[in-house]
Amino acid sequence: MSKWIMAGLIGIAGLLAILLLATQLPEKTQDANNGAVFTVQGRPIDAKAALQIYQSMCISCHGTELQGQIGPALAHVGTKMSKEELYRMIASGRRGMPAFEGRLSEDEIITMTTWLASLQ
Repeated sequence: MSKWIMAGLIGIAGLLAILLLATQLPEKTQDANNGAVFTVQGRPIDAKAALQIYQSMCISCHGTELQGQIGPALAHVGTKMSKEELYRMIASGRRGMPAFEGRLSEDEIITMTTWLASLQ
C-alpha cells in the first residue's frame, strides 16, 4: 500500500513542478498558419539589462542609437510590432537577422521583448 502512496505523491509533485514551470515561461501555442505563437506576459521593463544585451548582441546591426545600420532602426519599434511579434523575431530570426533562441536565455529574450515593445 505504501508503494501506491509514494507513487501518488511523486505524481502530484511532478504535476506541481510542471504547473510552476508553465506559469514562468511565455505561453506557446500552435497556430495553423504561422506555427508557434508566443504570448509574453506583462513584466516590468528592465532597461539596464536590456541595454547590456543590446550592446553585446545588437548594436553592430541596429546602431548605437537604435538608428539602424545593417538592420532596421528600432527607435520606435514598439509602435510597429506587438510583443508577440518582437519575441518571435528575436527568438527565431527573420531574413538577415539570426535567431537568438540558442544564444540568449528565455529570460533575456523576454527582457529584450518588453524593452523594445516600450520604445514608442
